[in-house]
Amino acid sequence: MSLPPEAYAVALATLPGMGPKRLLEILRRWPPAEGWRRVLAGGAGGEAGLAPVWRVTAAGVDVAQVWRAHLDAGVRADVLGGDGYPPLLAADHEAPALLFSRGDPAALPAGRRVAIVGTRRCTRYGRDVAWELGRDLAAAGVTVVSGLALGIDGAAHAGALEAGGGPPVAVVGSGLDVVYPRVHASLWSAVAGAGLLLSEAPLGARPEPWRFPVRNRVIAAVAEVVVVVESHAAGGSRHTVEAAEARGRTVMAVPGSVRSPASAYTNGLLADGCPPARDATDVMVALGLSTAMRDPVPADLRPAPGPGEARVLEALGWEAASLEAVVTRTGMGAGEASVALTRLQRDGWVVSAGGWWERVAQVPLGECR
Repeated sequence: MSLPPEAYAVALATLPGMGPKRLLEILRRWPPAEGWRRVLAGGAGGEAGLAPVWRVTAAGVDVAQVWRAHLDAGVRADVLGGDGYPPLLAADHEAPALLFSRGDPAALPAGRRVAIVGTRRCTRYGRDVAWELGRDLAAAGVTVVSGLALGIDGAAHAGALEAGGGPPVAVVGSGLDVVYPRVHASLWSAVAGAGLLLSEAPLGARPEPWRFPVRNRVIAAVAEVVVVVESHAAGGSRHTVEAAEARGRTVMAVPGSVRSPASAYTNGLLADGCPPARDATDVMVALGLSTAMRDPVPADLRPAPGPGEARVLEALGWEAASLEAVVTRTGMGAGEASVALTRLQRDGWVVSAGGWWERVAQVPLGECR
């Protein structure tokens, strides 16, 4: 059976210890089929001490079967330098040697592209802002790029899908058949249906921790602007920001409370001179686009808070607080403040979790994970 070069590249990618750098080294030295033959002969991987392992493993691999599995799963594979490889990524100095995708390849170069990234351990404020940014940018025809992780990433893509405008693009850290996190299975499917899923990992590859910092460079390479919504001081968003700065991309940050650990890194970016992303208009200006949105922001249909509830909302602000904190800030009695919070929760203005209260934006969303 005659197989395309991509089939041998995919087989190489399945070998143990075959990360993006090692695969790139092999494919720079030899065409994919020759690289596979070298592995079978024990003539590749010597410097890393992997030659014996690769040779034994490769002897038990049916390249045609591996290739067919990817085709049957609707997963496309493109080798750097091949005709189908996205030119947008091919020009990058750290372009993936092999790129797996599911969805519409035309989604990648279709228009302007903004990455929205941030912590998995987000606040309600951060999640709402990410959702709104994703929605409003997509409504304006911008492609929203993210990593489909819990928290900020997932919220941004959920908002983009709600708008139904620019096609979403996600770069994930596992095989395209290994949904991570599992609770985002429907979100993965929706992004693939409306836009494009990208990965450097073959089918079956687990979401190992090392894959995510590596993945983040691809997010930065794809985007024109990177917006960090919330990130802790040592959060993974730092890798994306560093990769973006190395590529001359604009990095923006959403302002947050100076008391919130989730905004420690973003506020630091602002202090270092990164432009603020208060809303989609700020991001559109950074892209050099018209700030006019195609669709108006939906009216807030929640019942207006009464005087007591409005007082509690103002005291609550946009940072999680306990009942005791609300009582201290408002001067209300505990019973009166508790009743006001309960009414606000009923009407969709606040949520409660673990004894803490958080204000929500006009579009109710699921809890941050």
